[in-house]
Amino acid sequence: MNPLIFLLLLFGLILGTTITATSSHWLLAWMGLEINTLAIIPLMAQQHHPRSTEATTKYFLTQATAAATLLFASISNAWLTGQWDISLMTHPLPTTMITIALSLKIGLAPLHIWLPEVLQGLDLLTGLIMSTWQKLAPFMLLLQLPNPNQELLIALGLASTLIGGWGGLNQTQLRKILAYSSIAHLGWMLIIIQFAPSLTLLALLTYLIMTTSAFLAMKYNNTTNINSLSLSWAKAPMLTALFPLVLLSLGGLPPMTGFMPKWLILQELTKQQLPIIATMMALTALLSLYFYLRLSYAMTLTVAPATLASTASWRLTPSQPSLPLTLSTLTSIFLLPLLPTMACLSSL
Repeated sequence: MNPLIFLLLLFGLILGTTITATSSHWLLAWMGLEINTLAIIPLMAQQHHPRSTEATTKYFLTQATAAATLLFASISNAWLTGQWDISLMTHPLPTTMITIALSLKIGLAPLHIWLPEVLQGLDLLTGLIMSTWQKLAPFMLLLQLPNPNQELLIALGLASTLIGGWGGLNQTQLRKILAYSSIAHLGWMLIIIQFAPSLTLLALLTYLIMTTSAFLAMKYNNTTNINSLSLSWAKAPMLTALFPLVLLSLGGLPPMTGFMPKWLILQELTKQQLPIIATMMALTALLSLYFYLRLSYAMTLTVAPATLASTASWRLTPSQPSLPLTLSTLTSIFLLPLLPTMACLSSL
């Protein structure tokens, strides 16, 4: 792809997300979401491969359905209440419809069927954008909803953590595993969004950092399935030692970074007199932890046949920049001591 066109598409992504995040009118928010969708579609289809074309088509149809539902709900709210302002969304029916539309946009269960298939058909860099940047604009709208349906949000969050944990158990493709990991993490964010929005922002920030590190590590090693992880020790010995810590951080094990948001979310759910929901959320975290441990085992405790080409590859100069990978990996592992300060700042 031409570098100028690539920069123009990236500018479109940034512009669409910025318009949605800063708008107070539903039509402007809808326009920002559409700009965001139209900007990423050429990035998805740039490989000219049947899988990428299929993934692009599925993504376009899904996002068009969600955008049409959101537009219909906002027009219905204007018809029922006479208000286009996001902060004045008071009628329960349009609010429920918009929550479902935004859930479809980010891939929450049970509206998640498109996400693993779409992510599997993309290259790793576009998959990184899909798993991180594309979640920001819908979450900004979910955070601005004044009177969300509490039961619906809890049901969507709990279903996402359950399906995100169960769905990743029998997968061998790393992109599908990270797609189900994304579904599970989004469930954690959504279930607490009505009680403590600052915790949602904290969980979203840590998820973005850890997922960025995971995708960059896969791109650095050029691995797309579990079996190819066993070659990582010959390509990048230091990354092979650190990447399992990133995976365990995604699983929420202490003392890694991913432990803090889950701990604070469980604590807040208990304060809100929801001990059964908190217990179920803690149990679903074990499902996700299983396939993170599976990836860690495949990467560190299994060794591929030591051919000359794989043994010598670590001596060669890497062709990809390692600074973003280094920063995101170290942040994913060692950010835990700073998270209490970040939580206090986000709640101001």
